[in-house]
Amino acid sequence: MTSIERVRRVIRGEAVDRLPAQPMAMMFSAKHAGIPFIDYTKDGRKLAEAQLKLVADFGLDCLLTCSDPAREVIDIAGEGSVDWFTDQGPAINEERAALADKLRLRILRVPDPLGGGRMHDRVKSIELMRRMAGPDMSIVGWIEGPLALAAELRGLNTIMLDFGDDPQFAHDLLAFCADVAIAYAPAQIAAGADTIGMSDAAAGLIGPALYEEFLWPQQKRVLETLRRNHPDVLLRQHMCGLIDRLYPRMAQLPVDIYEIDFPANLQKARAQLGPTRVLAGNVSTITDLLEGTPERVYAACRRCHEICGRYYIVGAGCEISPLTPPENVRAMLAYARDHRPEDAE
Repeated sequence: MTSIERVRRVIRGEAVDRLPAQPMAMMFSAKHAGIPFIDYTKDGRKLAEAQLKLVADFGLDCLLTCSDPAREVIDIAGEGSVDWFTDQGPAINEERAALADKLRLRILRVPDPLGGGRMHDRVKSIELMRRMAGPDMSIVGWIEGPLALAAELRGLNTIMLDFGDDPQFAHDLLAFCADVAIAYAPAQIAAGADTIGMSDAAAGLIGPALYEEFLWPQQKRVLETLRRNHPDVLLRQHMCGLIDRLYPRMAQLPVDIYEIDFPANLQKARAQLGPTRVLAGNVSTITDLLEGTPERVYAACRRCHEICGRYYIVGAGCEISPLTPPENVRAMLAYARDHRPEDAE
């Protein structure tokens, strides 16, 4: 059974040969391929090479194109706010935030995702992955969610203050960031992505009132636009951290796969997101994968599967550390190979 068919059958609740496994592996992938992470992020060919090797060597069910928080930022506003490092991803320097001056938002424009910049580099990576992997491997494209991109442009601490100090600006900025996501995803789909992941890494830092007022409407607009225009593409939502209080509104998003971080309560996610929504992840990237043993990782996967039932994709709560012992990652894949969705029932 192909990886794409396996994931789609789990979403539909149909019979499948085994559980899909789609852990988020970026720095781990680069290290496994012997590629400095700065090259992984800057060269889509190397990203594709590393992901293809990871899938071949470990048996994952997706090629993941997520890499760093600065693709959209640089194409929108240049590199002035970005610090580069050899063995970790580029970081946003809040002291040089692109939107330190709020008035600059008036002149920012949605970039062309095929304009030769870093957004285009991801598109070209997807094209290469599809050529090399063929039609049966799932390729997960990636877009920054409205709050994630707003925090990268404005600075995480500053956008949090904007919610109270200048709510109209915050609304305008998140709407602009949603427009960027809506423009970026179709280019990745045309290149061969069958799934679009959207990350709002800062969502765990806001409560339900701010989520409902500011972020949820823009997430909904992005996802509904993609669902309407690309009905065959799977939509995957990733929100880092402790997001338990956001589940009631999250349940109303047109999402196929919710990736649940390890600090979040998986039982509450299952109860509040619905019994037939597909949940992924929740295995701890620290205590299980980084610091644990293969036996502990296997047991953690079993715990998640038993909580989620048949609608579950094996994965980590967030990105796997590059220092994770490879045998621990193999244990995660072993659990997926050893079990069918209905084994948890």
